[in-house]
Amino acid sequence: MRFLARDVAAATGGTLVGPDVEIDGVSFDSRSLRPGQMFVPLIDKRDGHDFIGVALERGAAAYLTSRPAGVGSAIEVADTLQGLMLLAAERRRLLDSAVIGITGSVGKTTTKDLARAALVASRRTWANERSFNNDLGLPATILNAPDDTEVLVLEMGMRGFGEVKRLCDIARPQVGVITRVAEAHGDRVGGILGVAAAKAELVDALPAHGTAILNGDDSLVRAMATRCAGAVLLFGEGADCEVRVADLSLDHLARASFTVHTPWGSAHVALAVSGRHMMLNAAAALACVGVVGGDIQAGAAAMGEVRLTAMRMQVGRAIGGALVLNDSYNANPTSMRAALDALVALPAHRRFAVLGVMAEITDHEAEHRAIHAYAAERGVEVVAFGTALYGVTPIDDPVAALAALGAIGDGDAVLVKGSRVAGLERVADSLLTR
Repeated sequence: MRFLARDVAAATGGTLVGPDVEIDGVSFDSRSLRPGQMFVPLIDKRDGHDFIGVALERGAAAYLTSRPAGVGSAIEVADTLQGLMLLAAERRRLLDSAVIGITGSVGKTTTKDLARAALVASRRTWANERSFNNDLGLPATILNAPDDTEVLVLEMGMRGFGEVKRLCDIARPQVGVITRVAEAHGDRVGGILGVAAAKAELVDALPAHGTAILNGDDSLVRAMATRCAGAVLLFGEGADCEVRVADLSLDHLARASFTVHTPWGSAHVALAVSGRHMMLNAAAALACVGVVGGDIQAGAAAMGEVRLTAMRMQVGRAIGGALVLNDSYNANPTSMRAALDALVALPAHRRFAVLGVMAEITDHEAEHRAIHAYAAERGVEVVAFGTALYGVTPIDDPVAALAALGAIGDGDAVLVKGSRVAGLERVADSLLTR
């Protein structure tokens, strides 16, 4: 998105120091900044102001600053993050694009990736990179959208009450997707009902001419329909879902093929990612295509080519032949059960799960023990990594994890999953190079 330095000053209430230059997007990382972008220094563990010189050397057209301006074109503001959010809100106001907001306890990044692919098949579409879904990533996504964007897909993260609302105040979505409500961040909002209330802030934000796309198979999500000022579209396997999944089958790598019946016609989908639960994410994505007037058939075909954001349901093989299901990006009880189901669906004689802690849930001990029991009922041997909450003696490093798995090879399958704090990607990497 192109704008002038004086536009930044006006939107942020800041002061332009230096020439009024044209800016093409923003970056908060001097290492990945592209020439022409505005650098936004943030103050966290390190002070981003220390890297303004590097950003200018890399071709930054201008920069925000909460310090006295130095060389180049600068916009002095009281707070750089707040300035970024104010600028994004103002530039969003000038956009003609359809804006789709996506949130949920599980599946929001996958649904965003699938929706982007499905929409690109017939509409000029822009979406968050990876999981850039917070006060920093969402504004940057808006400001980096090409000027000719027709559909803007924005994933919205939540770690407490008011966060989704704040993102909606910036993004002003006309379409809102709720994937699922589960015990992610439940400890921050008083349990799963608090999670539902926090996620429903997206539905509350939709205008009267907007559309809520809700998981009809999740009772807590379905109940949000009463809060919507506009239209409601249910997706799921239920007979009353307007976007309904049917005729599901799984191949030898647990990849789902199915039919999606929609108000705009039916389409066959064959996904390239593992997991039965992926079909609902795909149905939500196809609903997004229909709501904005895209091509359903082209969207369904495009989803079959999608490779998900790293560390999400990625199937690989260890050198010895064992299947490795890397779903190590994050974990909560709902996504853990779905991943274990996917593991069980893989062709194997023995199945193992290297599991890390599920962080930010309400009842840690009960939930972890329940997952261990769920795995045991399905013949999956649990190797606990970095936590004793599963009720088995834990190991603490990738080498010990490999030793605990023993001699695995062809005919074996291993799931690797835990919350980000567990760092389970190290185990997955060790397995895939074993």
